Order: sequence, then C-alpha cells, then structure tokens
Amino acid sequence: MKDLLLITPPFTQLNTPYPATAYIKGFLNTKSISSYQIDLGIEVILELFSKSGIQKIFEKNIDLINTSENSKRIFALREEYIKTIDQVVLFLQNHNPTLARQICSMNFLPEASRFNQLDDMEFAFGNMGLQDKAKHLATLYLEDISDYIVENIDADFGFSRYAERIGQSANSFDELYLKLNNHQTFTDEFTLKLLKEKLDLVQPKLVCFSVPFPGNLYSAFRGAQFIKANYPGLKTVMGGGFPNTELRELKDPRVFEFFDYITLDDGELPIELVYENVISNKEISDGEFKRTFILENQEVIYKNNTAKSDYKQAFIGTPDYTDLLLNQYISVIEIANPMHSLWSDGRWNKLTMAHGCYWGKCTFCDISLDYVKIYEPISAKILVDRMEELITQTGESGFHFVDEAAPPALMREVALEILRRNLVVTWWTNIRFEKNFSKDLCFLLKTSGLVAVSGGLEVASDRLLKLIDKGVSVDQVAKVTRNFTEAGVMVHSYLMYGFPTQTIQETVDSLEMVRQLFEMGIVQSGFWHQFAMTAHSPIGNNPEEFGVKPLKKEILFAHNDIDFTDETGIDHSKFSFGLKKSLFNFMHGINFDLPLKDWFDFKIPNTTIHPDYIHDCLLEEENFIFKGNSKLIFLDKNANVENFVKRTKAGSFEYLRLTFHLKTNIVKIELEQEKADWLMKIFLENSTDNPKKITLQQLKTQFEENFEDFELFWFSKPMQQLKENGVILSL
Repeated sequence: MKDLLLITPPFTQLNTPYPATAYIKGFLNTKSISSYQIDLGIEVILELFSKSGIQKIFEKNIDLINTSENSKRIFALREEYIKTIDQVVLFLQNHNPTLARQICSMNFLPEASRFNQLDDMEFAFGNMGLQDKAKHLATLYLEDISDYIVENIDADFGFSRYAERIGQSANSFDELYLKLNNHQTFTDEFTLKLLKEKLDLVQPKLVCFSVPFPGNLYSAFRGAQFIKANYPGLKTVMGGGFPNTELRELKDPRVFEFFDYITLDDGELPIELVYENVISNKEISDGEFKRTFILENQEVIYKNNTAKSDYKQAFIGTPDYTDLLLNQYISVIEIANPMHSLWSDGRWNKLTMAHGCYWGKCTFCDISLDYVKIYEPISAKILVDRMEELITQTGESGFHFVDEAAPPALMREVALEILRRNLVVTWWTNIRFEKNFSKDLCFLLKTSGLVAVSGGLEVASDRLLKLIDKGVSVDQVAKVTRNFTEAGVMVHSYLMYGFPTQTIQETVDSLEMVRQLFEMGIVQSGFWHQFAMTAHSPIGNNPEEFGVKPLKKEILFAHNDIDFTDETGIDHSKFSFGLKKSLFNFMHGINFDLPLKDWFDFKIPNTTIHPDYIHDCLLEEENFIFKGNSKLIFLDKNANVENFVKRTKAGSFEYLRLTFHLKTNIVKIELEQEKADWLMKIFLENSTDNPKKITLQQLKTQFEENFEDFELFWFSKPMQQLKENGVILSL
C-alpha cells in the first residue's frame, strides 16, 4: 500500500520515461510520503506489441474489401508479424542485439508501405552501423503495424500520442466529454486493464495523473473516469504541462466528474497540500491549497490560499525512477539522422540545470508563466551529486538536461565539476546560441561529455530576430554553431516560418541562410515549424503590436493556441512542404546547389542573401585579444619533461621540451627552462581539481614577478599550440 499513485498516461516516448512523476516521487521522498509511479504508455505499448497483442489486432473484424492495399498486405502477412514481434521488441530493448543481422538481411521482417522510403539506406546508414540500420528497419516494421491499427481499429492511436487532436485547442470540453461517454476504444481496453492491476496492487490514497501534452489528455480522463466508476472513494488529481499552459481559464464543471483537483505550475507544494487535505478528510471548502482548481457548489474555483512558498530547487530532492520499467523501453530510429536519434534512441536520465529561462524575453514564448518566468539555477555541486545518485539508481550515465535554455556559466561549472570527480557521463541540452559559447567553452563542455545541443535560430532573419527579442543575430548563431561543431558537439536548430509580418522574401532568405549553415557543416540537424500564437506570450497578450488579429472564442476548457489572421495576408502553410523537403536533403548533405525555387511548386522571389554570407561571418578571429578577466582552465597537468641545450648565434641556452599526451594527439613545445618550470608549477596549482580559477590578469601579474613582457609570452607559438589543442582554455 502506498500513499500516492503517480501515472503518466499513454503516450509520450518509447525510449525513456517522461520525467514528471520521477521529479514528484523524488520530492515526496524528502517528505516521507510513500508513492508508486507507472508509465502506462510504455506498459500499454508492450502489451499491444506482443504476440498476444498482435493476435488481438488481427482477430478484429475489418472491412477487407474496402480497406487499403497496404492494410490488405499487412493482414495477409499477419502470421509473419505474430511470429516476429516479440523478438523485434526484444531487439529494440537492446536485449537481443544479434537479431540485427537477420533484420538487415532484408528477408526477415514483413514489409509494407513504410519500407518504400528505403532507396538510400546505404547512403543514410553507411556511417551509422549495423545496429542503427536494423533499428531503423524495425521502426518501420512497427510503424506499418501502427498504420494498420489507425486505418482499421483505432484511428486515435499513435506511438507518442493518443487522441491528440481532441486535446489541441479544445476551447470547449464538449468533444472530449462526448468521446468519454462513448464506448471504450481498442487501446482503452489495454490501458484500463493495466490501470486496474496497478490500483489493486498499490491501493493508493490519492491518484495523480501527469499530463504533459495534448496526446496524454484523453487517456488521463479515461483513466480517471474508470477510477470514479470502480473506486468511488479514491480522489484524483491532474497536473503537468497541459493544465499548466492550457487550463488556466478552466470553467466547465463537468471536468470535475473525473478529477477532484487540478494543479498548476510547479507541482511539489500543490500535491503536498492536496495530499494533506485528502489524508485529513477535510471538506474542500476548508482546505489550504496552492494553485489548485476545485469544484464548490457546482462552480469551478481557483484556490491559492496558503501562505507557504514554493520549494527552492535545491530542496526538491533527486528525481527517483524507482518502479519504472527502465530496461524495457524501446529505442527506435525513425529517420536516418544522428541528432534525431537522441530523442528516440537510448535511455536518458532527465534533469534540470535551472528552473525557468535566464533570457525570458522571446515574444512568441510563454514568458508570463512560472515555468519560464521564475528563473532559479541549481548549484553545480548539487547537480552533479544528483547525476551520481541517478547513475547509482538507474545504472545509466546518459543525461538530458530539459532546460528552457541552459545557462552557459552554469554549464561551465557543471562541466568542471564532472571533470573534478572523474565522472564518465554523456549529456545534452537545449541552449540559446549566445556569444558566451566561445570555442574554448565548447571544447570544455565536450571534454566533460556533452554530445549535442539544440537551440532556436527560429526565423534566420535579423529583422525578425529583433522583433522576437531573441537576443541573437544570424552571424552570431553561425559562430556559435561553428564553435560547437569544431569541438565535436552535434547541433540541432529549431526553425520557424510564418512569424507575424514575415514576408515571402524573408522566408526565402531564411531558407538560404539555413542552406548555407548546413553547407558549411556547422549545423547537423533542424526542424521547421509554423508559428503558433499562444495565449501566454507577449504576442498573445498584445497581438496588435505584431500585426495580427486574434479570432476570439469563449473559453470554458483549454486555452493556449490562438487562431489569428496576419495583416500580410500570406498563406504561410504553402511553404511547409518545400521547407521540410529541402531540410531533409540538407541534413543528408545533398542538393545544396539546387536553386531554391526548385523546392516549391509555386513562384518565389530570388534570395537577397549573398551566397558567401555565412562563410564570411566565420572569418573573424579573436585569438589575439587580451581579456584580463578571462578565467583560465589548465586541463592537462601531466607533461613529459626533457632537458636539452639550444644553441644559437647568441650562445647556448638551457631549454625544456614539454610533451603533452592528449587523447587523440601529441603536443610538444619548447620553452626556456625557467619559464617552463614556472608554467608547470602554474599547471599543478590551477588544475581542474582546484575549484578556484585564476584569471588572465592574475596570471600576467604572477608572470611579471619573474619575467618580462607577458603578452609576448602569452601569444608566442608554443602557448598558441597549447591553447589551440585545448590544453589551456580561456573562458
């Protein structure tokens, strides 16, 4: 028996658990409140995509005469799907790696329409290996089955979402309410069977549904409905990303036929107070709540009547992944792109470096909401303590920091703390492409285990970037992405089209900027999405300032995306196919020389961007700028030292040859003995073991106590060699 049952309803990700319940469970541990968590999504998928589940799919009566040729083929091959499914799932769980050879033989898996895209397999996977190629083929196999389910059995099914359309911009509760009062779906049968098993096992006092996305909403309501019908005394609560953004103006009392409480924003204190009210069996009207909707006298009431403050990030505990089926998640590769595989391939422990966004100005972003507005970083020591705890708990050393935008200074401190502790970890995060990501900082981050970053270039137009208040320019983005790429860190860029007042010319010029970034090899992955106006962004709050007119609707249920008309009158959606098709080619390193007009089936203007614009942005060098407040990092304190005598016309001098054995190369420099001895002393005193970092000005002062002309020494060829190879970093 546990106090709370924490549920992530179907569906989010196949490869790793969504972290919200793990965060809440970690917090509850600090309060000695017992809890049990389940990811119903992965458990339903494992039941559905098993031998018995596939048999149930093919036992369903379908209209074989009028169904598509693709479905007819899949049905005809049903015995092959039933025979192979368990082994394929084991392979995708990394429990059956030898199956890769059979899968890649191309005569093991039954193939339907998803396999029609395989004309470039050797090109796409030539560098990615047998296992990745097999994962891609196995993913297509699962998607074929999914297509059959969607067409013939359950139109709402999707691997990472369920009935998503109903949850998107659902200003009224009517459609969702109607569906909930209709018959259960094929997928519901699996979901509710598993939910009943967990409820009977855990016997909780309170059930908490975490709903991060529209694609989880229906299943959460269906689960809560099942609880109310079969466990009438059990209280239910909903929180998470969807209510945080969409349900802030909730008015429809019918929602409370399913949920007793709906909490907003950071869930720790709201859940704690709801739990205390449930345990004490108080009347709702007498309870103390934090940011919680309740129903009183058939009216929806928002209660925020506690004097208690939210918990600081340092005191919310380490996320706890106990109870989740960590070794049963499924790694998939949907497209042949190494950056995209980070989202869907492999298991990641998820952490946050800082609550909120340190920039917090972008006009399209929900900067009025607490999850962005309230910025609170966590100390590097606490973060790396949590990383070590999670490695011990989960056996996994991969970390995805799910920040709005990870702060460069904190990333630097985390990297140094990782190096001090000699940890071997792999991590990636979301950033802003800001100027503080210097060449040396990127190298340090890579050394600590950073493998990839994602960030918003958005519109790739300086005029529109200023309108967004992004705080970056295209040339700055180019330099930062170059710095990451040269350090060996993959770069993914979020791209936007259809921003208010954006012209057709600016869309074409943005595409040209993107083409050049990929052609230069400094961005490896990207994704275009059309601008959406949200209710909690500066544009949503002041649309007239951005040339858009919202189409107002009565809000009784969800409110986030706002339909609008743009004063330009441009149909931006017509660019979607061409932008995405060109990007797919650029990510594969092909067709850079194709005229931009060839990506579209309508006329577009020629670009006004010079063909060498990005190339020229990268020519500026800063190697010979003296920045006295720069902090210095000495990464390698161990050098082989050899004495030798250097003979010149001026006479013979004692020199030392310092040899640094780096992981991938050897760096040798020669210095006068006294300067070499001094430098080695500096290396030992200022290694990464020392939490205090010396500045360049302090180094200069120490140097000039013994020698003359520090600048001549600092910019000499031997010192440049050490800096260029990352032995000395200036941050």
